[in-house]
Amino acid sequence: MTYVHDDLESRNLTIVVIDFEALTPAGRPAEPTEVAAMALVVRDGKLVEDGRFESLIRPPADVPVTTRDLMHGITESALRAAAPAATVLGELDRLLSAPPYRLVAQHASTEAGLIARQGDHCPTLATTALLDTVRMARRTVRGLSSYGLDELLRYYGIPKPVQRHRAMPDVEVTAEVFRQLLEEGASAGHWSTLLDLDAAAGLRPRPRSRPSANVTFQDALFGPDGW
Repeated sequence: MTYVHDDLESRNLTIVVIDFEALTPAGRPAEPTEVAAMALVVRDGKLVEDGRFESLIRPPADVPVTTRDLMHGITESALRAAAPAATVLGELDRLLSAPPYRLVAQHASTEAGLIARQGDHCPTLATTALLDTVRMARRTVRGLSSYGLDELLRYYGIPKPVQRHRAMPDVEVTAEVFRQLLEEGASAGHWSTLLDLDAAAGLRPRPRSRPSANVTFQDALFGPDGW
């Protein structure tokens, strides 16, 4: 166990690796169509999974769904039958009942923007700081031509998932990349505490940018106590 693992454990910190898939309609912000999240905690010196969540998200009725958007097994009928973003992100937010948290994402500014636009429906997500695996990789891994997820998977020898660009497969491999970067960066002296990680790879949450609306919550998938 590195000291950074010890520090995360002593803080009772939960890492939430998160990924969105989204539509990018012309002339308006991206609209989420899928979200996945995996909770990680340090136990016995190892970063282990403590729960997961995934759901399709119904896009607004006036946002077109093109053939290009229907890759990797998603159908338009499945999207149109899914719950709206307010419900899905409200359900995910309900699980965040035992702070402190950090969100982790590949190119985390994208996730930060999507969360901010839904912030009234997911206030905990919207006020949680993020760690960016791209920033971690730039500090830790020198000389790569790209710091995209596929390049990091190749560098670490992590198999590319069959359903790459679906939310949960991307979360699973991002979590593994984060584990590798956390240990490699700690061994190189780049970080030994959460404060070091925040300084090297942290992003502040963005201000909320969408009006409030009523949210319907469903039963949590991880049991009555959330994460």
